[in-house]
Amino acid sequence: MEWLSDPQIWISLLTLSALEIVLGIDNLVFLAILADRLPEPQRPLARKLGLGFALITRLMLLGSLAWIIKLTDPVFAVFGHAVSWRDIILIGGGVFLLAKATHEIHGSLEGEEDDAPGTPGAKAAKAGFVSTIVQIGILDIVFSLDSVITAVGMAQQLWVMVTAVIIAVLVMLVSAGPLSAFVAKHPTVKMLALSFLLLVGMTLVADGMGYHIPKGYLYFAMGFSVLVEALNLGARRRRKAVTLRNSL
Repeated sequence: MEWLSDPQIWISLLTLSALEIVLGIDNLVFLAILADRLPEPQRPLARKLGLGFALITRLMLLGSLAWIIKLTDPVFAVFGHAVSWRDIILIGGGVFLLAKATHEIHGSLEGEEDDAPGTPGAKAAKAGFVSTIVQIGILDIVFSLDSVITAVGMAQQLWVMVTAVIIAVLVMLVSAGPLSAFVAKHPTVKMLALSFLLLVGMTLVADGMGYHIPKGYLYFAMGFSVLVEALNLGARRRRKAVTLRNSL
């Protein structure tokens, strides 16, 4: 029980938990956008299943640390660059994320071709529940791999990694509903979230190709964009309030 009095372990747990929560933002945004395409009654279940799958994937990967380490071993080389299974997974996930985000942006701006006039729920009904869960699961594997490799690099004790992952998923579970509602209510926020997914997809592909982009740059760009959008939303709310007062 000496770990209870070891400040280094608690600092490691808090730091890793915070980092896992930050790394889970990408996963949460993707989950919110995909779940929004489903009929309203199915969205909470889709979010819970998606996050449950994310937790199971992370715990399974943590339970097979020896296999995780082998994922970074070179499999073949392309133009002198060694390619590992981790690189292949990151590139595949990044390409999938780029394609999916581009498709969602196209659907948001151009509209769904199959939507019939007078049927506002057609788009949501078209998105199959099973298909949505499968897509969430595919990206969960990619995000989980990045999350677990980060955890292995920051902590030595397995229970610290497992606890940090569970804390992060619980925070995501609590935040999923309000975030999904907020994104669905504000189209500009949804477009900003989709642009984040494009940015994350490009980062995954670059990382898989051996060009590491520091996460700090990525999150600074996201944070600055969120700040600007928050100012825009505040200004829009004030204009609406002034317009309403003038009309009374």
